[in-house]
Amino acid sequence: MSHSNDINDGLELRAAPPAAAIGYVTGACTLGAILVAASHEGICAILLGDERDELVRDLQRRFSQATVFDDQGEAGLGATLISVIALVEASHAGLALPLDVRGTPFQQRVWQALRQIPAGRTVSYTELAGLVGVPNGARAVAGACAANALAVAIPCHRVLRSDGAPSGYRWGLQRKQALLARERLDVAA
Repeated sequence: MSHSNDINDGLELRAAPPAAAIGYVTGACTLGAILVAASHEGICAILLGDERDELVRDLQRRFSQATVFDDQGEAGLGATLISVIALVEASHAGLALPLDVRGTPFQQRVWQALRQIPAGRTVSYTELAGLVGVPNGARAVAGACAANALAVAIPCHRVLRSDGAPSGYRWGLQRKQALLARERLDVAA
């Protein structure tokens, strides 16, 4: 088993046009409900929450221009869901699936920088702003983190306040703390 901290090495982040169709599958992991969605380009959303229906509504809001459909069938996204759950449960699992990353050029710069932070390490919003060339842009960086639709694949949970305390996480502070604790254990093992 590879212990690489890189997820989908060589991924080139890009702006993507709205997909005509996005399939999704839902399941459960130790962090609660999980939804994985994909367009014909790759995984476009990994959402975490308390309830499946809440995640489906979030997906529909994010991709309001697309036809969103349940892809739980035998030929659907089941294997993809298993791979994503493995990544949630153990950061060293890696994710060798294509991603369909959508965002502004600034968001994509932030998300690319996030992918360079190894599991078990963290940065502050201010440090991340410096890494993307906007030293006074901590709030903008926080906004880009909040807009991330690919939980764990783009590890915005690795960003903390300047004092080292965890702060906001789109999928809940408790999930952020759990992910960071798992990563520390994985690195220590």
